[in-house]
Amino acid sequence: MARFNNKRKPFVKPIAKKKLTTVDHVTGDKIPWSFVFSRGRLPGPLRQLKADLRKLLNPFTALNLKEKRRNTIRDFLNISGPMGVTHFLILSKTPTAPYLRVANTPQGSTLTFKIEEYSLAVDIKKSQKHPRCPKELFKNPPTIVLSGFVGEKHLTLASAMFRHIFPSIDANTVKLSSCQRILLLHYNKDTKLIDFRHYSIRLEPVGVSRRIRKFVQKHQVPDLRNLQDVSDFVTKAGYGSESEGDEEAETVTLASDLGRVNRASSKSAIKLQEIGPRMTLRLIKVEEGLCAGTVLFSEYDYGDGKKKDDNHEDAENEEDDGKDENEEEGSEDEEEGGEDMEED
Repeated sequence: MARFNNKRKPFVKPIAKKKLTTVDHVTGDKIPWSFVFSRGRLPGPLRQLKADLRKLLNPFTALNLKEKRRNTIRDFLNISGPMGVTHFLILSKTPTAPYLRVANTPQGSTLTFKIEEYSLAVDIKKSQKHPRCPKELFKNPPTIVLSGFVGEKHLTLASAMFRHIFPSIDANTVKLSSCQRILLLHYNKDTKLIDFRHYSIRLEPVGVSRRIRKFVQKHQVPDLRNLQDVSDFVTKAGYGSESEGDEEAETVTLASDLGRVNRASSKSAIKLQEIGPRMTLRLIKVEEGLCAGTVLFSEYDYGDGKKKDDNHEDAENEEDDGKDENEEEGSEDEEEGGEDMEED
């Protein structure tokens, strides 16, 4: 006689996908989102640079964007609309140099930069004696500071492009605790190079003993074995200069409390520590459309209609019969448009 399986299947609650925040609830402005991806095959250091750029643009970027060799820019453009993506950062490599294209979706414009030099975040960390890069730094977007982008029209366009990659800040409502990173871009008119630097912001109270400051911040039990009295711990100067950063030009008066040590209406010294990545960029071309269209500016234009040969090949048109570095061995063929955006 046949048996019937009376066991009930366990109920599995469906996982609800998080909806992307597209509007700032304070300012009411649209929050810019970005895709960072590559065209063509990239060497290992440039793949790490791509990961560093995604981390820099956190939290309003696709940190785990999956890309395949067969994906075209149109594939990314098709999903950028529903996801509210406003900017593309595209890395590519030619036999002469690596390039970075920054594009505004869906219709452009596009800025093409030649990467003259770059250093990864891990290289910056190894060069420092006391590196500081906690995970809490990337919960909020960086504050962008632009310098030297004045005069010519293409510089104004580049300034606007970088400024609109990040959400705008309202000085009246912004919280000091959310301003923990700063992105500095400085244009040198003599060399025509752009210095790309990424720093973390740290505040230290002025007029407070270094030992007391460390005791409050780190909650560590102090070593009092070699001291006669507790007052010696308070009055004795610690290692290093106690007046470091106490100059008037380096101090600010806080409008609200920030942590256990920095209190409102008190003076604190601003400390900047580079966390990377670091790049030196040269703007070589401005196009009206999305990676296409009328060339509004070219660094290699003589002015008489002739252009120098910059050897800037379009990396996505290069034929490559090998497997893409982003595809794992033995992976099955996925559906058309295999890009995906995952949330941490």
